[in-house]
Amino acid sequence: MYNSKIIGLGHYVPDNVVTNDDLSKMMDTNDAWIQERTGIKERRWALENSGDTTSAMGVKAAKVAIERSGIAKDDIDFIIFATLSPDMYFPGPGVQVQHALGIKTVGALDVRNQCSGFIYAISVADQFIKTGMYKNILVIGSELHSHGLDKTTRGRGVTVIFGDGAGAAILTREEDTTKGILSTHLHSEGEHAEELVLVAPGMGKRWVNDILRDNDPNDESYFPHMNGQFVFKNAVVRFSEVIMEGLMKNNLQKESIDMLIPHQANLRIAQFIQKKFGLSDDQVFNNIQKYGNTTAASIPIALTEAWEEGKIKDGDVVVLAAFGSGFTWGSVVIRW
Repeated sequence: MYNSKIIGLGHYVPDNVVTNDDLSKMMDTNDAWIQERTGIKERRWALENSGDTTSAMGVKAAKVAIERSGIAKDDIDFIIFATLSPDMYFPGPGVQVQHALGIKTVGALDVRNQCSGFIYAISVADQFIKTGMYKNILVIGSELHSHGLDKTTRGRGVTVIFGDGAGAAILTREEDTTKGILSTHLHSEGEHAEELVLVAPGMGKRWVNDILRDNDPNDESYFPHMNGQFVFKNAVVRFSEVIMEGLMKNNLQKESIDMLIPHQANLRIAQFIQKKFGLSDDQVFNNIQKYGNTTAASIPIALTEAWEEGKIKDGDVVVLAAFGSGFTWGSVVIRW
């Protein structure tokens, strides 16, 4: 059996910067209110007709990751694409990436685990590589939130949080089982599925026919809903648990963490976890201040930037952790 390791990282964000002051012109909010509650100063929103779709951003991030990996695109055996905002209801964007990159007819899998999407996707890729089924796998997390947000005062509690962007990683086979991805840990608690949810369009409650029939301009079912305080309280508990689970699995201590990259949901959550684990600012990477919450893209974007800035070195213990809609959560422990 093999381990898997990351050999290439890339990310892409739209050029269009939307500041908190920009949002205050659309809705009743202000910079101080947003920063106090989320830590976010600005985010990237793709402009209409810019071509920055979920799949297109994923392709741009993937091209960077492939180039940095040192392998050719035709060496990729499998594609895994994590998103909650696909270009189309179906098919998913995995096949669009395969086509856009001109990769041979390899399998393409779409993962719908929202904020935990990249963690779940990495776990799937890791298992495929560990068993020897595939050697090189492209994993993408990409989100286009901005075109589906309620940009009025009614939607401000959610809208101010989210941004657009994509990140990608190339995983390959590692014969030294003391290196690479050491373990992955996944959990879910569907009891709280509707605390962070987008109901429509969905076959179970409001499908396209219902929306067209009612033609209700006040229908909020196709905008995201979040019980913010409830999500926050659950997140800080589950983050802690799943990070500790990963450390214990590998006989590591809190002090063993060289770099923690949490899902960029809320800077206050990351700061709470940092304090609880006694980590310094150099041991935790956050970029939510400039990108907002990019859901499945947040960890690969942050991981790429941390690596680009030289904050991750050979031999470092890197922990990735996420919590989000579902509820789903998970962690990945890596020996870089």
